[in-house]
Amino acid sequence: MTYTLTEPFIELHKLIKLLDLVDTGGQAKMLIENSHVLRNGTVETRKRAKITKGEKITIGDVVIEVN
Repeated sequence: MTYTLTEPFIELHKLIKLLDLVDTGGQAKMLIENSHVLRNGTVETRKRAKITKGEKITIGDVVIEVN
């Protein structure tokens, strides 16, 4: 899956919600808090982490490449 940024960055929980990987923003935050999200291969627990172009987010078997 690919996401194209139109701004300099997007917060991690907003990206997950925007791509309809969860039903609510609260669910996105819980995924992140419970260490189910990898950012460039490393566990990311900051809900508001600023995701920029060139990063790869992995949630289970879903991989998001940010362009």
